[in-house]
Amino acid sequence: MEIKLAKHAGFCFGVKRATQIAFSAAEAHSGSTYTMGPIIHSPQVVGRLAELGVKPLDSLDGLDSGTVIIRSHGVTKGEMSQAVDKGFEILDATCPFVTKAQQYVKTLADEGYSVVVVGEADHPEVMGIVSYSSTPVHVVSGDDEALLLPRMKKIGVVAQTTQSFETLKHVVDSLLPVCAEMRVYNTICDATSVRQREAMDMARECDLMLVIGGYNSANTRRLAEVCAEIQPLTHHIESVDQVDGSWFDGIASVGVTAGASTPKWLIDEVLERINALVADKKD
Repeated sequence: MEIKLAKHAGFCFGVKRATQIAFSAAEAHSGSTYTMGPIIHSPQVVGRLAELGVKPLDSLDGLDSGTVIIRSHGVTKGEMSQAVDKGFEILDATCPFVTKAQQYVKTLADEGYSVVVVGEADHPEVMGIVSYSSTPVHVVSGDDEALLLPRMKKIGVVAQTTQSFETLKHVVDSLLPVCAEMRVYNTICDATSVRQREAMDMARECDLMLVIGGYNSANTRRLAEVCAEIQPLTHHIESVDQVDGSWFDGIASVGVTAGASTPKWLIDEVLERINALVADKKD
């Protein structure tokens, strides 16, 4: 059985940067160190940091000191202000692409545009991006929701960094007829687009696809979705324990990819498990 690993599987630039900041902080700070929410959407990485004393928090309420690491997805403007006002030492691990999206939303609102964010309304990245607008923001997940929006004179569009370009394009196409002016910022991270294109190509070539990454990771879920649309034999797994040997019966080729929040050691564990299963079947 042939096993193909996607060239760009695993950590993207922003996630790698955030984890480096977090693990460095774990070594350098002997006092209380926290992350605002999970540093990245990988339960395994969050677990390892917790073992080193870096604890994820949902809120800073009740805390008055320590080091706070801002997660890769960013936080709301109010949460950042609270950390500053409380006097915490702040290590900002927000992905630069997310920071750029936050800045665009602020600029659009300040210049009088009705802001539309293409993404998942309850995702922490989107909640953070929305908070930087001084006016109400419309969050849509696709063109079906965009079609329900009222007519607006000036529309400014920003996307969640892990959205697909096709979704952004469809939303823009739907909004053009209901406004007189539109400004669009393509804030989709290139790492997301590259991983999706690679995954789609592999899904066309392989008899089975494995997508590795946290179930709470938006970009990993999207990878699994685009693979499944092409190759129905697609499995989204979070850890090596979930690999089922029966999946590979009669399979000639397996494609393996991973979300941008998936560490290399986890990918390696899955590959070792597949190779061991193949070897057992030969015996």
